[in-house]
Amino acid sequence: MRTYALICTRTKQLSKTTQTLTSYLSRCGVEVKLIVNSKSIFSGYSRAFKQINPDPSDIFILCHDDIEILSQEGYFLPLLFRELSVPKTGFIGPAGTTELNSRAVWWDQDQWAKGKHSGMVFHGEELTSNVNPTFYGAYRNVAILDGLFLAAKARVLMDVGLDKPDYLEGEWDFYDIHYTATARKKGYSNRAVPVLILHNSSGELAGRDSWHKNRELFILKFDRDFPITA
Repeated sequence: MRTYALICTRTKQLSKTTQTLTSYLSRCGVEVKLIVNSKSIFSGYSRAFKQINPDPSDIFILCHDDIEILSQEGYFLPLLFRELSVPKTGFIGPAGTTELNSRAVWWDQDQWAKGKHSGMVFHGEELTSNVNPTFYGAYRNVAILDGLFLAAKARVLMDVGLDKPDYLEGEWDFYDIHYTATARKKGYSNRAVPVLILHNSSGELAGRDSWHKNRELFILKFDRDFPITA
C-alpha cells in the first residue's frame, strides 16, 4: 500500500505555503504529484490518478495548494491508515456536515446553529499572525466534506469517479460536494477526522459565478436525495 497526494497548482514556481506542504508530505512518506496549470480540478485529479495506475488499497490525498498540515508527522499517516481501514469508509477530511439540505451549502449557518457540522480548520496566512480557528463541531461521520483536504482509498475513487460529471459546467467548483455526496449515495460513510489544517485564507467562500452555477446544477441533480445525511 502506498500513499499519494494529488495537488493542483497554477505554476511551477511554488509558493512558500505549497513548499511547506509538499515538504511535510514527503517527510511523512507520501508521494506528491503536483498537477500544474490544469484546465480543471476534475481532469487534473483524474488524469494524475490514472497515470499512477494505483492498487485499490493505495491511499490518495486530494488537497489544496494553499494549506499547511499541522498534525505531528508521526501521527499523520497512522491516523489516515486507521480511519481508512474502517469498512465502508468513503472520504475522510477535517471538516464537513452531517446533513446537506436543499440549499447545498455545507457550511450553512442555520445548520451550524443546529449542531449539524463537524471538525475544525485554522484560517490565516501563517501561525504567527491572525490565525482564526473555526470549530464546526465534534468529529464524527458526516454526509459532505470540504475539499481543502480529502483522503480516500483508491478503490473508493475508482467507484465514485474523479472525472467531471456531465451535469456540472464549472471546472473548479463543487467537486468536493459531488465526490462526497456520490460516495454517500453509493453507501460509503464519510467522516470528519482530526487532521489539523491551516488554510491560507480568511475562510471566505462561494465567490465565483461558476460556484453558484454548479451549486444550482447540483441541486437539480440531487433534488430527490435531500437532505443528504451521514
